[in-house]
Amino acid sequence: MLNAADQATVDRARDRAFALVHDNVGAAGMRAGGAAYPQVWVRDAVITGLGLAAIGDEAGRRLLRRSMESAGRMQSRLGRIPNHVYAPDPDAELVADTMFAGAVDASLWYIVAQYVLGDETDAATDETVTRAYRWLEHQDVNECGLLEVHESMDWADLFANRYNSLLPNVLWYAANRCMAAIARRNGRDGDEFDTRAEGIRFRINQLLWVGPEVQRDTTWIHENRLEWEYPTQLVDTVLGHRPYYLPYMAFREFGDRFDTLGNLLAILFGVADSSQADRILDYARGVGLDEPWPVKACWPPITEADKDWREYYRLYNLNYPHQYHNGGAWPFLGGFYVAALVAAKRPDEAETALLRLALMNREGRDQEWEFNEWFHGLSGRPMGHQRQSWSAGMFLYAAEAVTRQAPVFFGHRGRWSLPST
Repeated sequence: MLNAADQATVDRARDRAFALVHDNVGAAGMRAGGAAYPQVWVRDAVITGLGLAAIGDEAGRRLLRRSMESAGRMQSRLGRIPNHVYAPDPDAELVADTMFAGAVDASLWYIVAQYVLGDETDAATDETVTRAYRWLEHQDVNECGLLEVHESMDWADLFANRYNSLLPNVLWYAANRCMAAIARRNGRDGDEFDTRAEGIRFRINQLLWVGPEVQRDTTWIHENRLEWEYPTQLVDTVLGHRPYYLPYMAFREFGDRFDTLGNLLAILFGVADSSQADRILDYARGVGLDEPWPVKACWPPITEADKDWREYYRLYNLNYPHQYHNGGAWPFLGGFYVAALVAAKRPDEAETALLRLALMNREGRDQEWEFNEWFHGLSGRPMGHQRQSWSAGMFLYAAEAVTRQAPVFFGHRGRWSLPST
């Protein structure tokens, strides 16, 4: 239980977060941040919208809906939802992103958003959702049941996760669960999507978990996914076990580091069971992933000696070790960390992490309550851009999860529910 002064800090953070999000509104919807990010970035808008919808903010729900309408209007001919869209003023035409045109997670988060909005979709939106889902299906190029993506294709859009990556496939599981709920809301049968979701969960655990918590079904792999035999035997031999999901499995190679968002969402969405969740969270705390702030994007950071190092990590001085995607600490990740602790029934740890997340968002270069983008993973100093919507929105989500002692929308081991009204 927080003392009065600490509770006042959390309450102040909640008030400042709410005000910031509603100030970050542009012609197309939810702006990702201050002057540096005037666009509607789909992943940022949906993650921010989780917090607004969780607290029952109807104006925030309308803002999320408007943001998704803007993104949906710029859907590609093949069905892809753009990474971000922009309009400088209400009378200007929308412009879609081309720099990150391959981003897979925008379409995934778009489907999650339609579930979160919680009402029947109109015919036009329903068609947009269906086309986005169809585009995602075609990202499973070998029809193994998981998405195959090229590197820098999810939120870590300057990072070398690739092929059967953890985060896109955890979101693919969630998108299928959301599609089931959307179908039933619109009077259709959602069982096919639930069946697909369970198949995705099974495959993620077979391919990306290395340890006694999952019994490797070698017979199934041999009969159904023969190309998985070599890499799964390789990681079982080389790694033995790991207390987290691997970040990716590619063609006869693998990544071996803790991908924070992928592992946290695996807990929150119910891909991980309770024993896996405990291993993941124990490891995160053990290696200091929540120090100096909750939490770092990965562990350990990639160095220039590693096979996953890329020369583009030098771009803008971003992805050196302990910076940006390469081990920097992000407040929006901290919000998911708090929610995952709640989902795993660790209320005291969640409350402590929430307070530290409030202090993190209060920390600033120029003034207090900057809700910065990211912080250096060692020094803890703010290095990203100020006034980030998802830093604020995920604080609202985390605070609501602690208050309810249950994450809104999602629950550990698949217990999902819409917020009470």
